[in-house]
Amino acid sequence: MASEALNTALDNLDKAIGAVHDAVATQPSIADAAHALSGGAIDPFVFRLAIFVLAIFVGYYVVWAVTPALHTPLMAVTNAISSVIVVGALLAVGLSMSGWATSFGFVALILASINIFGGFLVTQRMLAMYKKKSK
Repeated sequence: MASEALNTALDNLDKAIGAVHDAVATQPSIADAAHALSGGAIDPFVFRLAIFVLAIFVGYYVVWAVTPALHTPLMAVTNAISSVIVVGALLAVGLSMSGWATSFGFVALILASINIFGGFLVTQRMLAMYKKKSK
């Protein structure tokens, strides 16, 4: 009885995911919509570049506003995000047919790996500060 309900729920979830995927795949991106609405005056590349630059500023101000007590949890989240980047970079390196995608994927893989390793070092160092010193 419980397994039937679980299978039904999983089937419904699979259908919902498929519907969302189909809806997203058929919709134009925001950059393409801005290009169409402006009569071609706004290039989609410029729109995406503006979003990227705004994300840099927001990220900078968010990270520097964190109190020192929250830096260890922030590093843990950063490591989790970097691990997702590593998966994407591995896919770009292994599955791409373009030399550019392979090159950028390799660079992303190296930088994310350095970020993860450095995050673990910083976390270990901060946790060592809270250990009691033995005499």
